Amino acid sequence: MTTGLRAGAAPGTDPYDRRVIRVRANGREYEVDDGTTVAGFIRARDLDPKLVVVEHNGEPLERVRYEDVRLSAGDRLELVRAVAGG
Repeated sequence: MTTGLRAGAAPGTDPYDRRVIRVRANGREYEVDDGTTVAGFIRARDLDPKLVVVEHNGEPLERVRYEDVRLSAGDRLELVRAVAGG
């Protein structure tokens, strides 16, 4: 079995040894690096975490936790972006 490491590379240090997980956001599946935070996921979509409300696996997620909560394979997110207007 191959580990995905190049010869001589220590585990976790090789850029080719990247673990990807799948999550679902607003009904669409995404592949993200393992360890991605909710805030990182939001920023990767070119959104500002301060302007997005998140439901994580069916539960509302407090904005102060966006940087701490790491996504796991199979997680479900609903993202709602606040828009000003009348």
